[in-house]
Amino acid sequence: MRNYIVYIGLLAFFVGCGGPSVDRSHSVVVIDAGHGGHDTGATEAGKQEKDLVLQITKKLYNEFRSEGYKVYMTRGSDRFLKLGQRTRIADKKDAMVFISIHANAIANRGRFNEVEGVETYYLQKTRDAKSQRIAARENASVLQGTDNLSKNVIIDSVLNGPKIIESHKLAIDVQKNMVKNLKSEYKAVKDGGVRPAPFYVLVGASRPSILVEVGYITNPKERQRLFTSDYQEEIVEGIVKGVGNYLDNRKREINI
Repeated sequence: MRNYIVYIGLLAFFVGCGGPSVDRSHSVVVIDAGHGGHDTGATEAGKQEKDLVLQITKKLYNEFRSEGYKVYMTRGSDRFLKLGQRTRIADKKDAMVFISIHANAIANRGRFNEVEGVETYYLQKTRDAKSQRIAARENASVLQGTDNLSKNVIIDSVLNGPKIIESHKLAIDVQKNMVKNLKSEYKAVKDGGVRPAPFYVLVGASRPSILVEVGYITNPKERQRLFTSDYQEEIVEGIVKGVGNYLDNRKREINI
């Protein structure tokens, strides 16, 4: 009878806490705030992408730490980093995942009100015009001075193998949880889905890597939301949940 009472007490404790916590102390994550310094990224109505993504990345850093992860940022201030600098730390710290945070934009002002959404990308060549356009915009700053032949050699060298497969899985988990989190608190959040694209910032890190476009800075409604702390927190919590799901699934797959 006594053992039964102890069992019920423990069960109630775990239910109240959402179940036993997962030890994340050996899980290393590297997060990258896109752009920085002279490279503002997308700009509209006095708002700059480099500032937005740094705000979100700092919140992401704190959330990962609160969940027990070891987490590192490529930049914690307004400074520009070259392509190699952004991914080198992921290998140096032996990160399990690399996540680059960006905000989207379009050039056609006539469509500012209609183009919106949260999107997650993984490294892959694609014929999709939208993905190519977005990748070209984000690649412009990090590939300064690199000729076309070198660009193709760089990306072709990593397009095969487990990194791409795992990056796709990571992107799916992050996108699903991010959108779920946002839709629980905000109406009409558009799920832009998971997309392949040749983002060069994802090439250098030899581990699962994704690029998250948290929304369109050119869309008035989305821009207003993106620069509020509550909206940023929902994005951040969704990303962290997604990474947790991916790592748990990965652990089950390799049976360790």
